[in-house]
Amino acid sequence: MQRRKVWIATAWLGLSIAIVGYPAGAAAATVVALGASNTFGKGVARNQSYPAQLEALLRARGLSARVINAGINGDTTAGMLARLDRAVPKGTAAVILQPGGNDRRKGSGADRAGNIAEIEKRLRARGIGVVMLENSALRGLPHQADGQHLTPEGYRMLAESLVSQVAGALGR
Repeated sequence: MQRRKVWIATAWLGLSIAIVGYPAGAAAATVVALGASNTFGKGVARNQSYPAQLEALLRARGLSARVINAGINGDTTAGMLARLDRAVPKGTAAVILQPGGNDRRKGSGADRAGNIAEIEKRLRARGIGVVMLENSALRGLPHQADGQHLTPEGYRMLAESLVSQVAGALGR
């Protein structure tokens, strides 16, 4: 009988530790990757895009996070601004904003800075942390033959470079 009481007490202690370590109902922090084709992961499998690889890296570091890929091939900052409320659900903790270079190619480059500023303003007003991911962050990473989009390895390297910034935006 004594042995059973010790086991029950040990089991209860283990359960108590588990409850303290993992609050009941605690949901994963939501991170939205908002951008164009390099966010979408053009030319690679969905699990090779940087948002998918970033989620795996955050979880490997013990952070409970879900990264939503809201990248659209060919999107401009005007398009991102127009779909901002649909793409970034309530409760989102952080957004990685990758404005890309489509504004320049589609003749709306003059609006780019204003659109980015408005996107950031709206996100911050909602209490959402913003991590900027400009095209310069893609330089030196392995690209596909088109010279515009990253290889799976390039997306992995990009995800690795974002882990600390995203963790910081999540307050961790």
